[in-house]
Amino acid sequence: MKPQVFLLSIIALVLTGCAVPKVNYQPVTSNISEPPLNSINEKQIGDELLRQGKYREHDAVYVTTPLKLSWAYTVHPGYFLKMGEDEVAEYYRIGGAGEESGFIEKAAIADMYQGLMIKREANTFCVITVFNAAACGDGNIAGFDKLKKPIVSQDTVQRTLIYSGKFGNKINIGYREFSGNIARSAFSNNVEYDLSESMKIGYKGALLEIIEATNRGIKYKVISNFNAAEK
Repeated sequence: MKPQVFLLSIIALVLTGCAVPKVNYQPVTSNISEPPLNSINEKQIGDELLRQGKYREHDAVYVTTPLKLSWAYTVHPGYFLKMGEDEVAEYYRIGGAGEESGFIEKAAIADMYQGLMIKREANTFCVITVFNAAACGDGNIAGFDKLKKPIVSQDTVQRTLIYSGKFGNKINIGYREFSGNIARSAFSNNVEYDLSESMKIGYKGALLEIIEATNRGIKYKVISNFNAAEK
């Protein structure tokens, strides 16, 4: 048998049919407003006191241990976000979960990949190649969980208040805005509050009642969060 034919025969053993990824999934968009109103909380210096914005809750698969799919592909731990489904399988894309994203390692002669597939029958885990072929492991493979993954929306503003410490009877609070995960420097500010004047502090609609503050931490009650999260 010629080497080229033999190589193609081996690769054919890895690929188990046609698999065209479906892109028909829409995550649920939800508001973040934490902590709850009227709750009493304790934080350390550098911690967020308040947080408000939007996030998208994705269906995802989290790979907990490296999954060896034959000799050609290894799926490494991390999150893979859902992109679609049909009656045969669920489809997941590569990347999109930041530093928590999983990744795929392939053999040098194997085809490039474009996504993952989990067949409904027997929970079979597969890599989908750029030629829409599926390289699958054994059925009922262990090493992954299906769950929800919150992803901060890249097109909305996230707001936070951060405790920066106490000096005398004054406390310092940092205000930060983020677009996705990128800080908006023009909308960041540090504010000083004199607790001898009032134990209540406010910024952009947020209102906190300070119960106790030291140079190590703060105890406070949430009276109101920021104004409604921007769309």
